[in-house]
Amino acid sequence: MTALPPSAQLEIDALYRAHHGWLHGWLRRKLGCAHRASDLAHDTFMRLLAREEPVEAREPRALLTTVAQRVLYNHWRREQVERAYLEALAYMPEALAPSPEDQAVLLETLCEIDRLLDGLPVIVKRAFLLAQLDGATHTEIAATLGISLATVKRHLVRAAAQCFFAL
Repeated sequence: MTALPPSAQLEIDALYRAHHGWLHGWLRRKLGCAHRASDLAHDTFMRLLAREEPVEAREPRALLTTVAQRVLYNHWRREQVERAYLEALAYMPEALAPSPEDQAVLLETLCEIDRLLDGLPVIVKRAFLLAQLDGATHTEIAATLGISLATVKRHLVRAAAQCFFAL
């Protein structure tokens, strides 16, 4: 994270002092949990601090709502990925289940993959995940998804390019 100029730091400080309580209440109503609301309010201001350009908020609550909605969306997506991962773990024999530490690393990796593939059509994501996580061949992917081999190759290139350029 680059250091913000003092004027931008003062602006975010003033924004925090004036609107943190309101933002926390807004998030609490959305989430139904004061603790999560506190975490996401914190994440919202961290996003503002991570910006490289000044905030210059003419409508501070509109800005905070927009940033907080993105944070909230990411929170819900992470919960969705975590639920799917835990469901998959439930089907795994206990003797083969990864350790809690490995589970945490795997979950972080899955969330990062999900973030990198965000915005791609579902079929492109599925083709990529079949190839990368399941080790499926192009022919197996084509048969599983009911698409041609050429389409599989196009989808894999598209997903790989998205991941590459996102990094």
